[in-house]
Amino acid sequence: MAPKKEKLAFYGTGRRKKSISRVRLVNGNGNITINNKPLDEFSKVETLKVIIKQPLVATNSLDKFDVIAKVTGGGISGQAGAIRHGIARALVEANAEYRPVLKSAGFLTRDARMKERKKYGLKKARKAPQFSKR
Repeated sequence: MAPKKEKLAFYGTGRRKKSISRVRLVNGNGNITINNKPLDEFSKVETLKVIIKQPLVATNSLDKFDVIAKVTGGGISGQAGAIRHGIARALVEANAEYRPVLKSAGFLTRDARMKERKKYGLKKARKAPQFSKR
């Protein structure tokens, strides 16, 4: 019988609002690349960088994996949330022992909040035209 092969990469798909990310974790030293750009070039906002790194920090695996992500749709905040979700899913695929930590932190839960649809007779989802009695 042939020896068991070590997996080269772990995959996870993350979603948030209209954003979808495809994340690949590869053994490495902590480089994060998003849409072929380094993390610092992808987002100048420090809070978004922290959001993206949260699953890696929670599992103490920031320097064990390189993250390669492709993300489309939505805005920068939704994209950061989608990447976080994808990284968490890929980490669980890499090591099942990470699941309780990530689950308790809420990183494996898909955030179902979406933009509410516009209703007829209104200007936006809830904003009504100005009312006048006469």
